[in-house]
Amino acid sequence: MSAPSKSCAESLSGLIERVTFFNEENGFAVLKVKARGHRDLVTVVGSLPSANPGEWVTAEGQWVQEREFGRQFRAERLTSTAPTTREGIEKYLGSGMVKGIGPLYAKKLVEKYGEGIFDIIEQYSARLEEVEGIGPKRRRLIKDAWAEQKIIRNIMVFLHSNGVSTSRAVRIYKTYGESAIELVQNDPYRLARDIHGIGFGSADQIARKIGIPADSLMRARAGLDHVLLEATGQGHCALPLETLLEAATKLLEVDPQIVLQALEKTLASGDLVRESIDGQDLLFLPALKRAEEAIALRIRSLARSSSNYPTIDFEKAVAWCEQRTGKTLAPSQREALKQALSHRVLIITGGPGVGKTTLVNAILQILRAKKVRCLLCAPTGRAAKRLAETTGLEAKTIHRLLEVNPAGGGFMHKESHPLETDLVVVDECSMVDVVLMSHLLRALPANASLLVVGDVDQLPSVGPGMVLAHLIESGVTPVVRLTEVFRQAAESRIITTAHRINEGLLPEPPDKSSESDFHFIDRAEPEHVVATLLEMVKTRIPAKFGFDPVRDIQVLCPMNRGSLGVRELNARLQAELNPPKPEEPLVEKFGWQFRLRDKVMQTENNYDKDVFNGDIGQIIKIDPIEREVTVKFDQREVVYDFGELDELSLAYAITIHKSQGSEFPAVVIPLAMQQYMLLQRNLVYTGITRGKQLVVVIGQQKALATAVRNNKTQQRFSGLLERLRVNDQ
Repeated sequence: MSAPSKSCAESLSGLIERVTFFNEENGFAVLKVKARGHRDLVTVVGSLPSANPGEWVTAEGQWVQEREFGRQFRAERLTSTAPTTREGIEKYLGSGMVKGIGPLYAKKLVEKYGEGIFDIIEQYSARLEEVEGIGPKRRRLIKDAWAEQKIIRNIMVFLHSNGVSTSRAVRIYKTYGESAIELVQNDPYRLARDIHGIGFGSADQIARKIGIPADSLMRARAGLDHVLLEATGQGHCALPLETLLEAATKLLEVDPQIVLQALEKTLASGDLVRESIDGQDLLFLPALKRAEEAIALRIRSLARSSSNYPTIDFEKAVAWCEQRTGKTLAPSQREALKQALSHRVLIITGGPGVGKTTLVNAILQILRAKKVRCLLCAPTGRAAKRLAETTGLEAKTIHRLLEVNPAGGGFMHKESHPLETDLVVVDECSMVDVVLMSHLLRALPANASLLVVGDVDQLPSVGPGMVLAHLIESGVTPVVRLTEVFRQAAESRIITTAHRINEGLLPEPPDKSSESDFHFIDRAEPEHVVATLLEMVKTRIPAKFGFDPVRDIQVLCPMNRGSLGVRELNARLQAELNPPKPEEPLVEKFGWQFRLRDKVMQTENNYDKDVFNGDIGQIIKIDPIEREVTVKFDQREVVYDFGELDELSLAYAITIHKSQGSEFPAVVIPLAMQQYMLLQRNLVYTGITRGKQLVVVIGQQKALATAVRNNKTQQRFSGLLERLRVNDQ
């Protein structure tokens, strides 16, 4: 249907009675308006920064007759202002847009103060306590929320007028405070650097609107910065000079000379660092270069030193340990134990079922008997919990071990305030990136030892670098690679299948006579894969094995996009496992609908809330009045403002990358050729090894065979391997 022409435009104004639909990404709204001159509510469709019941809306456009929705007023120009009538003010305050005021308090406030309530909140907030039920705490909450809302609204109008999504307005306010608009006007590109979810394109759009030329050096420097930050998201610590220049020139669509000039200026200011690594000209973000250097320096120092443990009679210690645990150590485990007791640093690697846990427990038993202080950590909460369960000792995430500094950012434990320990054990090290590893090593006391445990054949870390692989490849540190699958573990088809895949072999057909914990279900078409997956998760697996479909079963996907991707499957699984209930509140933000009982995942590190990328929890409370969602992560409850929900995503399905370090009772993996770009051996191997009691792979035989054959891992640009190999002068 064609847009209304200017010549026949009509105007309409009235009170927003109800917001039927509002898209924060583009401002598109469907409003029910009590309009002047109309007896019934009018449907108004148009675009504006924000929409709340009770606001006064003015629209210019024309009437259209929609086949599906009936008669509507389609607005070409749409503006809203704060309400002035008592009815409008009550609706506005009661809509939940101001924390601390719901319909009940809105009615009380308007009854007492009438049209002057806005002035009371802003100028004379102490008078709010005259209203029954409002004490000092709620009064402060209302006053602060009102002030915050005014600034956020201004940010929304600014973003909207520059053609950019308003959904991140709350985050912009929380990052920059009251001076948000001024800061963004001075340097719009800072949005792409600082605000999760705002890319270079949106920042560039604002820059162009406020008059920053396409060929400006500010824009070119921001382009270089963006390309490198994107690269770190793909696991790189650096980029070759030609790759960086080519990508930035393509992104900016400017003369290559301008990009070159911008690079020279960026290098001169120290915002990027150029270094030749193994004959290749690489560009680093300074923090990543420093992290690599810190790791290499400390690891080489540890590798040159002997352990500081008390004298241990090895044979006597092994006999004591075996008697105590009832487990006999295999020759490879005995050799590893000897190395662990004599070296300051040791890496233990190997697949599932090869006795890594037994070995680590033996090391800890013997050392703790000698009064050696031990600290245990892992990159994720789930991995730390599993480490605690298998050792019987306390284990923390690396972040919690290092203790986040809430005041100045960073960590409390570092060179000047090291950990109080003689040994740090870090498990699931394949997923530790260079930044986190450098922080851990900075906090390691001068005389302490380091025990690194992980499966090097799994996917590398989501963050930049390939720390475990490069530590092993460098040859600097002693490495124990356990390969023998023990008898009990060999009875599990999950474990035998994982090892077969790691050797480039397809899973063996199941023995019909036995109950198996690994199943491959052949489905030719993606839609049949989805249908089978939904049936398995919702009905068949819970019925046969007694697993809870939300708590115990985890769908793991190779990728985010497509019909077998995380986004699509989360929508389908949410609809099947947790349909909406009319009597329960829900909230729609950032492309998701969040409901009570939804399984959700934290998607970035939040040091203030003490939750980290990959943590999985469940929504236990949605408060429309306080505009807050409460999520339970294990035994901790974490509260999110509605505007912070971009940190969460549904987690009925997650990527295999995000599942690293976690173990689930049951895992279901969809595989099809549409995921061709990501079908790799280490991806399928990692996915299968996440299942504790049951793994079901649903998909095409060809896709599984393609993944198993493909042992090429993507190259990651990094300087760590070379830095580790540098001979000390």
